This record gives sequence, C-alpha cells and structure tokens, in this order.
Amino acid sequence: MFLLTLGVILWAAAHFFKRLAPGLRAPMGDRGKAVVAAAIVASLLMMIFGYRGADFIHVWAPPTWTVHLNNLMMLVAVFVYGMSATKGRLRGKMRHPQLTAVKIWAVAHLLVNGDLASIILFGGMLAWAVASVILINRSEVWVRPAPGEAKKDILLVVITLVLFGVMTAIHAWLGVWPFPG
Repeated sequence: MFLLTLGVILWAAAHFFKRLAPGLRAPMGDRGKAVVAAAIVASLLMMIFGYRGADFIHVWAPPTWTVHLNNLMMLVAVFVYGMSATKGRLRGKMRHPQLTAVKIWAVAHLLVNGDLASIILFGGMLAWAVASVILINRSEVWVRPAPGEAKKDILLVVITLVLFGVMTAIHAWLGVWPFPG
C-alpha cells in the first residue's frame, strides 16, 4: 500500500511542479522536463507495482450492475480523452478533455472496486484531476479553438471503439474480464 500511495503522491507532485513552483521549475529548462518525465514514469511504475502487490482489504461490495455502468463510462472516457486530439466539430467543446476523461475513468473504477488499494489509486487520481482543473482554470485564460470538419469526429468514434477493444483485451490478458457473463 505504501508504494501505491507514494506513486499517487509522486504523480500529483510531478504534474503540479510547474504550476505550484514556477520559480523552481523555470530555471531548470529542458533538464526540468526530463526530471518531471522521469518522476512521472517512476510514479506510474510505483502505482502499477504497488496496486498489483497490495493486499486485498475489503471496504465495500459494489453491486454487480455497476460493471455495466463502468463499461459505458469507460467508453465515454476514451471518447472524451480523444477529443483532446481531434480536429473535428467537437474540438473546443470541452476545456479539459484529458482531465475530464481521467475523472470519468476514476469514478467508473471506484464504482466496481471496493478494496482499499482501488480507493487509494482511483480516488487519488480523481483528486489529482479535480485539483489540476482548478489550478489550470485559475492560472490560464482559455481560448476556444475553432471547430473543424465533421468527418474527423467520425474518425474519433472509430478510434474510440478500437482503443476500447484494445483496453478490454489488455484487461482480459491481465485476468480481469470486464464483461460479466
């Protein structure tokens, strides 16, 4: 549990570094980018190995129907995340599509996982995404990008379905079948 918790904290600290300590970050230049990137990679490894190695400590029993809601929310999360890279009509409809996708992902996983490690991981990532949105909104004025072509949105739907399929295959490979029988 310690490694998992430390990973979540390092993830947040690495992402907040530029916004909360610009005076320390700016003089570091490109070396600072490398330090932050290394911290993010280290935090991901800590979260992965910490989560996989954590003892199962039961906190609550999620109802079985939440699996269906989780799957729907994950499909939406993949789509919303993809909106950050789209050049279609949906471009600019949402200020923080990646962070919104993380929030959807975290809530979806909190709905289906009732153990302490899951609450630390997904709750921690949810808290980080909410805090990130608040920090960004307070520090930057958003200029909404102009919408693009509708055919790019169709491509986004296709990419979303393919990525969702890949993600479910990875879950199955890891021993977590995301679709109840």
